[in-house]
Amino acid sequence: MAVADDGPIAAPLGTSRALIRVCGAIAFAASVCCGRSSPTVSEPVDDGSTYFPAADWRTANAAAVGLDQRRVDAMWQHVTAGRYGSIQGLLVVRHGYLAVERYANWPRAQVHTMQSVTKSVTSLLFGIATATAGDTAILDRPVLDLFSRYASVSNVDDRKRALTVRHLLTMRTGMDFWEQPYAGSPLDELNRSAGDWTKLVLDRPMADIPGTGWAYNSGAAILIGSAIRELVGESADAFARHALFAPIGVTGETWVRSPFDGLPHCGGGLYLKPLDLARVGYLVLRHGAWGDRQVVPRAWLDASTQAVTKGAPVFFSEFGSGYGRFWWLFPTHRGGGDDGIIAASGSGGQWLFVVPSLDLVVAIVASNGDGLDLLYDDLLPAVGQVPGLSGN
Repeated sequence: MAVADDGPIAAPLGTSRALIRVCGAIAFAASVCCGRSSPTVSEPVDDGSTYFPAADWRTANAAAVGLDQRRVDAMWQHVTAGRYGSIQGLLVVRHGYLAVERYANWPRAQVHTMQSVTKSVTSLLFGIATATAGDTAILDRPVLDLFSRYASVSNVDDRKRALTVRHLLTMRTGMDFWEQPYAGSPLDELNRSAGDWTKLVLDRPMADIPGTGWAYNSGAAILIGSAIRELVGESADAFARHALFAPIGVTGETWVRSPFDGLPHCGGGLYLKPLDLARVGYLVLRHGAWGDRQVVPRAWLDASTQAVTKGAPVFFSEFGSGYGRFWWLFPTHRGGGDDGIIAASGSGGQWLFVVPSLDLVVAIVASNGDGLDLLYDDLLPAVGQVPGLSGN
């Protein structure tokens, strides 16, 4: 199978093209469908700090929430002209208002592959599972201890004995696991395997001491997904339905699952509607709360979105990226030194951006898109303040 060529983060599933066809994706074309049926407001009534969407989002004109309409229109012209590759959907939520919702030949109500955005969702799930199980020491628990139900694991040495859950979540595993070139890689083997995905990853040899370096590893997300099952006694997809998705109004999600035991592919197998991807971002923006319910423990989310590793070899380091616990961090201005943008990224141009300082969520789905340049070159320059509102 061919995979995208933008590095290991771009290939969480070797079968991505076939899976996209199953979901009915069609070739990119420069047509727009907004699909908005609810009335829009010309003046926002609040700054969004206490607002949470029910079945539908409240909507506003872009200008009402401080977006330069001229720039927004020009941005979409750039998208449809192909400047940013094949973008299929772009949603912008500011102050709790859905202000931009545009699609290019993608049905509004159809789930879209999330690819490695799945990892960031898995981080949320693991935080909830940890709280549910009451395991406050889980991060420093040895992985071999967590999966002690396996009577034997291959290639065990002192390095593998030292591997902890924290190392998995921060991609500092030291494991001999690579993703590019894809053909023949451990990820390729995993994605084609009809066997036990957990055991396959556990059996991988070690290449370095855990914690000494960063290397992208989708196998780590497989183990975290399997660890959720160990902690709460049910598969991560079933747990996600009632512990994460139902409370925030996400519906109709689908997962790629292992034919061996139904384990969901937490490295890249989640499908969500673009509007529901925006809900996940809004949950992060509101520090894990949804209404009066703390869905994700705030302490977990705050810690997960702090950079543990920055600079090369972390991907996107030319943008000043950092990596936390399955979450990316970027500066609020291209070339800046802060970590003001929280992001999830997946193969083909799937992006979720959360910018707390601007009270902003951006969800992008694509077949082969360039969401980072779109964000920095067109979208962020269009964001201004809204007179009379706090939280700008």
